[in-house]
Parts: sequence; C-alpha cells; structure tokens
Amino acid sequence: MNKIVKYILIGLLVLGALWAAVFFIKSNSKSSITYETHKPFISNIEKKTVATGKVVPEDEVEIKPQISGIIEKIYMEEGSKVKAGDLIAVIKVVPNDQSLNQAQGRVSNARIALNNIKIEYNRNKALFDKGVISSQDFNNLQLQYDQAVQELKNAQADYQIIRVGSAGGSSSANTNIRATVDGTILEIPVEEGDQVIQSNNFNDGTTIATIADLGKMIFEGKVDEGEVGKLTVGTPLKISLGAVEDKELDARLRFIAPKGIEETGAVQFKIEGDVEINDSIFIRAGYSANASMILEKKDSVLVISEALLQFDKKTDKPYVEIALGSPEEQKFERRDVEIGISDGVNVEIISGLTEDDLVKQWNKTEPIKQGDEEEEGETEE
Repeated sequence: MNKIVKYILIGLLVLGALWAAVFFIKSNSKSSITYETHKPFISNIEKKTVATGKVVPEDEVEIKPQISGIIEKIYMEEGSKVKAGDLIAVIKVVPNDQSLNQAQGRVSNARIALNNIKIEYNRNKALFDKGVISSQDFNNLQLQYDQAVQELKNAQADYQIIRVGSAGGSSSANTNIRATVDGTILEIPVEEGDQVIQSNNFNDGTTIATIADLGKMIFEGKVDEGEVGKLTVGTPLKISLGAVEDKELDARLRFIAPKGIEETGAVQFKIEGDVEINDSIFIRAGYSANASMILEKKDSVLVISEALLQFDKKTDKPYVEIALGSPEEQKFERRDVEIGISDGVNVEIISGLTEDDLVKQWNKTEPIKQGDEEEEGETEE
C-alpha cells in the first residue's frame, strides 16, 4: 500500500515538473513586448513657421513744438482720441535775456532813426509843397522815411516773437500745440512744467505727444534665414495676440527685409504684415504677437505619424519596421523610406510604404532582452 502511494506521489511530481517546463517554454517563446501597428493614410500636410514680434500702428506721428519754452498746460490724456487741430498743450515762452535785450536795442535804434528821418521828411514836404525842391529829391526822402517805418515794425515784431512767441502779441500761433492728424494719443512723455526745445535743422526737438491711428495696424516680426527664402509678399498670416486669448487676426505679408540682422549667432530677417482689424477686439499698440504662416503645403499625400520613424545611426537615413504576417505574430522587418515635408506631427512618405502596410510603433522605453545583454557582453570582451 505504501508503495502505491509512493508511486502516485512520484507521478504527480513528474507531471507537475512537465507542466512547469511546458509553461516556461511557451511563455519564453512569446515576445515580452507587444508592439502596436499603424497604417499610413492619405491626408493634407502643411509646413508652417511661426514668427514672433508685435503689433504696432502703421504710422506714428510725433508732435513737436515750434518754439522753446515750458509746458504751461496739458489738455489731453494718453488714450484720448483727437482730430487734426485739437489743442493738446500750451507752451509758456521763456525768452533768452541776451536775445531779448538785443531785440529791445534794435527797436530803440529803429525808433530813433525813424524820428530823425521824420523831422527831415516833414521839413522837405513843406518845401516840396511850395515848389522849392524837386520831385526826385522828395521821392528819395519819402523812400527813406518808408524804410525807417518798416524797420521799426520789423524790430517790434522780432521783439514780440522773442518775448511771447508771436509777432501779433498773441502767442497762440506757436505756443498752442495741436494735433496734426486724426487718431489716438499713444504717449505724452512730458508733464506740466517741463522744458521743451523747438524742432529745427540741428535738433529733433522735444516730443510733446505721439499720435497714431489704431485702425491701421501692422505686424512686425523676424524669421530665420532658413525660412525666409520660402516666403513671398502676399502670403497669408494668422496673428495670435498674447493679451487676447482664443482670438486670431488675419494678415497678409507686405514686406521682407533685404538684409538680415545677426542675433545670438543666427541671422534674422524683419518682416511686416498688414493686419485686418476686428472691431470686436481692441488692439493696443505694442501687443506681443505670433504670426503663423504656411511655408509649404501638399494635398492628398501619403503620411504617417512622425513618431513611427527611426533613423539609422550611421547614415541618419529614415526607416520604419513593417509587420510580417498578422500583427499578433509580432514579426517585423526594416524598410527604408523617403520622406517629404512635416508639420511636426505627421510626415509625408514619398516612397517605401503603401496604405496597406502596418508600421511598428517604436517603444523607446523597451527593456534590453537577456540575449541582447549577452551579445553586448561578448562584444565588449
């Protein structure tokens, strides 16, 4: 009886060992990782680039004074809408003492000269009326008298200009700073009491205000030299503003700089685009913006996800792995492909694949198999 139990136990142990061996063999014969596969598909693909920059008014006009002095009163604020001729500020003239003294001296000299010629004129006029002197002599004296009168007027006018800023005694012509165009006041960089300098041939003068039409805006940005050659004037742009979320403005490229500027080791080219203003969005001058533009576009081409591509370490040529048989068999072979443009997600396949192929999705976190470790160890030895 004991022998029978003993044989039964031995048989059970043998069967258990055989089952464990079969399970181990089957489990090791299967791949430890199951790869997903994807088919190429037909789609449209666009290669885009993004230029960073800002949205600014097309024209900004700087209002400068015609005379030096001190800001007496400012009537407008930044952000105010103005029309041409609206009063922005008033300047109080502070005359130069030396110039004022010279002007006073000129007036005095002109008055003295006029009084002297007036006496001579009156005396000769009486003689002319009696027929004592000739008409030619009297006309010469008349001319001297008229010139003396005009000289006095000129001296007085210069004195008034130096003293109050206007020859007529009213300084409104030069001291009233008015808008020269319709628009919005972007900036008033001066305050009441500040000294200002007139604009002339030797000095730009002090800017009293900057005015621009916010209804005419342009995008100013820069693109890399590797992409500027693919741009053409008239290319559509999509403008996204950093300060306005979920809104895009249409624009059209109008200018590409003929000369690049080197910045941090890369050559950048300035571009400009006319922005179509949407009345529902208030655009402030200087908003940071990104302009998206299409460099190249292809319709109805064969594409795959760019994540499916692999690159040969030696030649850097792209390839994929194609499933042999059914995906469940997990058998793959390498196939070189020729790629075209990419939009950052999908890439065009020019040759090497068809729509029926199943492309292996490469798992970059795949663990190294034991056999691979042994092969690597042997290589090192």
